[in-house]
Amino acid sequence: MVRWDSLPEVEPTKITSYRLVNSRFPPIPLFDDVADAEEFEALHELQTRTNPRLLNQAGRIEFIPSSEIPFGIPGCSYAVSPFTHVNPEGSRFSDGSFGILYLADTPATALAEVRYHQQRYWSGVTGLAFDRILMRGLSCKFDQTGMMDMTQITLDDPVYDSNSYAAARVAGVKLKQAGVNGLKYNSVRSPGNVCWGLLTPKPVCSIVQSSHYEMIWDGKAISSVNKITSV
Repeated sequence: MVRWDSLPEVEPTKITSYRLVNSRFPPIPLFDDVADAEEFEALHELQTRTNPRLLNQAGRIEFIPSSEIPFGIPGCSYAVSPFTHVNPEGSRFSDGSFGILYLADTPATALAEVRYHQQRYWSGVTGLAFDRILMRGLSCKFDQTGMMDMTQITLDDPVYDSNSYAAARVAGVKLKQAGVNGLKYNSVRSPGNVCWGLLTPKPVCSIVQSSHYEMIWDGKAISSVNKITSV
């Protein structure tokens, strides 16, 4: 078992990475329409009084300090959304009390990660013989300076357990409590590739749409994944 307080830092450099999100979730205008925290506070107060629908789209903004929001970057809402729409069931490195922006080194790695989780989800839906899931591909540039490197940990470590997130969540909570910006780790669903988990959106420089994909659920599994558009 790895000691989380002895992880090395990654090489300080800017990274281009990839992510997929369900196309039914649109960008959030509340974050994309302002340039700084002061403008955000004014617009948020206005929306509180006049447009509760947009507030629902923004999610639980109290989950993230405004000082951590990278206002003014392309695609700010894509960067912030995982931190205001937190899955209470958690994820690999989160116990459900905070959000994480998960990113992959290639589009293929992002597809492998998302395909696994989508198939697991749809397998729990009874009576569904067919569905077409549209995914929006995103290209993200961020600064990985100061993040922790877990890529030297081998895939047989409990942190990479395919079925249990228990060990990984212990690591994620400790790193979050320590104020670490994020971590780099080996992809479980695409061995040989790497992913990042950003514990704050602060390092993001831009995150923009790059393509669209469709995943076909045939009643038993995701039988195919097709790229349908590219920018």
